Amino acid sequence: MPLSIDSIIERLGGPEAAARLTGVGTEAVRKWRQAKAIPSRHWPAVTAATGLTMNDLITAPAEPTTMPISTDTPPDGATAALILADGSVFWGRGFGAHTSAANPVGEVCFSTGMTGYQETLTDPSFAGQIITFTFPHIGNVGTNIEDIEAQTIAARGLIVKQDITEPSNWRSAQTLDHWVRAQGITGIAGVDTRSLTIRIRDGGAPTGVLAYPQDGRFDLDALKAQATAWPGLEGMDLAKDVTCRQTYEWDETTWAWPEGFGRQTAPRFHVVAVDYGAKRNILRCLAAAGCKVTVVPATATPEDILRHNPDGVFLSNGPGDPAATGEYAVPAIKAVLDSGVPLFGICLGHQLLGLALGAKTYKLDRGHRGANQPVKDLATGKVEITSQNHGFAVDAETLPKGARSSHVSLFDGSNEGIAVDGKPVFSVQYHPEASPGPSDSHHLFHRFVSLMDERAKPK
Repeated sequence: MPLSIDSIIERLGGPEAAARLTGVGTEAVRKWRQAKAIPSRHWPAVTAATGLTMNDLITAPAEPTTMPISTDTPPDGATAALILADGSVFWGRGFGAHTSAANPVGEVCFSTGMTGYQETLTDPSFAGQIITFTFPHIGNVGTNIEDIEAQTIAARGLIVKQDITEPSNWRSAQTLDHWVRAQGITGIAGVDTRSLTIRIRDGGAPTGVLAYPQDGRFDLDALKAQATAWPGLEGMDLAKDVTCRQTYEWDETTWAWPEGFGRQTAPRFHVVAVDYGAKRNILRCLAAAGCKVTVVPATATPEDILRHNPDGVFLSNGPGDPAATGEYAVPAIKAVLDSGVPLFGICLGHQLLGLALGAKTYKLDRGHRGANQPVKDLATGKVEITSQNHGFAVDAETLPKGARSSHVSLFDGSNEGIAVDGKPVFSVQYHPEASPGPSDSHHLFHRFVSLMDERAKPK
């Protein structure tokens, strides 16, 4: 008859001895107890140390990793909950920071990326959102100080299926649990993320609130009221919350093995990047393409931008409703358009360019978030596999004469790019600095440089 996991660990001399013997951390031993199973790769070491047989180690099937939905009483083992505005309750196991009266509330979305959870969490475009990761192995490579897109986590919380495991990666400096806890971010594991994702896919992104109380008490009525009261992202300007506070210079280039990040010491062009929530890797790609980059806040005026005498202007990604941010961003963009300086926009920058040209934007039902998004270049007919993170889109039907849709999503036909006839102006909805293809879209940075080069040539 199989022995209990506790009995086997006791025979090994306790958790510390079991960890040393099998070459894992004590956190992994805790996971054995939680899963009521020892991974088979450790069986030879365990049998040699204890004299047990393989039959002693074979356990019953593990209990389900996910918890029930929509019960008013916390099930056994539940320490956290996700409460949606419609009253649905997803129970789970909390990690990261405990919540207080000011529980994190936001739009619950899903991301289909299989890698890059640290980059996703720090992407400023996720401000105001609670992220459901569809890939189950979140946290398995830990965290480090390089794989971040901003200094702090922009997302309001995260939802995962499986418990955070001990990291297995040579670059890991800290567990995901410890990293999010240090930044005051709450996570919930044990959620049926497939069910939640289907719900978002079919019904749109709902408002939700995360609760991970230290005392284990849940006031579900109050939590439901908090979720219901949140106004949603439409009409919300979040760029002001994530933008830089003052102008600064950027010269760091992209990461390469084995040197790491480089420095741009001989730039050919000077680019002013308007920071609506810029990802660091976008700035690195501009620097790597031969640009000196001056970053200015989202609220920069036309004078703030053009006084640098830039060779080009870049409009960054960012969160929130573009129509709300456009109240102060559009006048500045129109002035840049009038100046004739080459202009390149990504994500929110693409949407703001659309507004400046006279188009309209609208909120997508569920948004595009992940690293597997196919986009067709209408000029070449080529399809790029892109990384995306947006909940709003430009209405291509409202683009004025002289501006055209250059790219289209093969998922839903929504606009993914704009080009302006006769002007050095273009934008894309997706993220060419990312590497889902892995380099399908990197050419866009060189296209931007080519426009600056063309403008600099003697006439």
